[in-house]
Amino acid sequence: MSEITRHESGSAPATGHGAPSGHGDAPARLGHSPVADVPHRPRVTDTDPKAARRAERQVSFMFLLAVLLFIAFVVAYVMIDPRATIYIPVFGVVEAMNVALGACLGAGVFLIGAAAIQWAKKLMPDVEVVQQRHGMPSETEATAEAAANYERGRDESGFARFTMIRRTMIAALAIFPIPIIVLLRDLWATPPGSPSPAQILSTTLWRDGLRIVPDTGDTTGEGVEGIRPEDVPVGGLVSALPIDIMEVQKAEHNLNARGKAAIILVRMEPGEIRSQQGDGWDYQGILAYSKICTHVGCPIALYEHRTHHLLCPCHQSTFDLADSGNVVFGPAARRMPQLPIGVDEAGFLVAKSDFTEPIGPSFWERA
Repeated sequence: MSEITRHESGSAPATGHGAPSGHGDAPARLGHSPVADVPHRPRVTDTDPKAARRAERQVSFMFLLAVLLFIAFVVAYVMIDPRATIYIPVFGVVEAMNVALGACLGAGVFLIGAAAIQWAKKLMPDVEVVQQRHGMPSETEATAEAAANYERGRDESGFARFTMIRRTMIAALAIFPIPIIVLLRDLWATPPGSPSPAQILSTTLWRDGLRIVPDTGDTTGEGVEGIRPEDVPVGGLVSALPIDIMEVQKAEHNLNARGKAAIILVRMEPGEIRSQQGDGWDYQGILAYSKICTHVGCPIALYEHRTHHLLCPCHQSTFDLADSGNVVFGPAARRMPQLPIGVDEAGFLVAKSDFTEPIGPSFWERA
């Protein structure tokens, strides 16, 4: 516990409640402080060598257990089948690998923190300090004193004296980055026979004759027939998806297909369309474009109907939807992919094919 008094150079420090002032043995107090009123009580580890040794073993054990948990993390990542599941009450059926990785990494990090706290609480010096605050900048003597205090604190921390703690802590901190490095492997390595990122983004759910339905959340595709041309007003924008999106989501247990197939429908006067990515890809002025920005993959729905510009909210890339979705501003290097559309026999908007260009962000495999 410390009590700090603040004063300016050349002036007397402020006092309160009749406390003495000055720089002498009785520093000024800002209100009442228990520093001078409560006697310092040493900890058990300060007076009992056995208790100190026991605390050292406890801290070392936590560091060592953290090492074992990080090793177990790597073993679980390599040995557990990613498709294996286990049942946990309340949570239900979950993936076994995720449980093992989360438990090992979380417990390991917790033990490092707990060991550091236990070390500071039971073994590092427990003293009460009263510090005077002086004007800035510090004088040479004060700087030298601070450096000396740092050296003394380093020595008093026991880092050099408690060899068992030092070694186990270094081991825990050295092993800690390994689970992170193992996880980074997924950023560039794919199982043999798996498609590359470029191949994954080159195909979506869209196909000839597949109806387009409004994106209304989790109920998309359930009880929705589709979108008719008259549902899209001139100057309007509609977020849309394939009609079978919910079936695919339930089968794959993820939102990957939804993210790739998301589109926007915009309508303008046919005479305002200056160019398209394919001949006759619109229907009565209705155009369909991917909703995913070609810069870093942000979803876009900011449309200015007077200029026909589509603005990405993340980095302000701007695309001209009346001119083949070409980039007119910002960091995006590729135009927005266009989806060719028409109508089916029932009068609902449908896709004529999949995108002819890869959707999503640009990266090292695709300029």
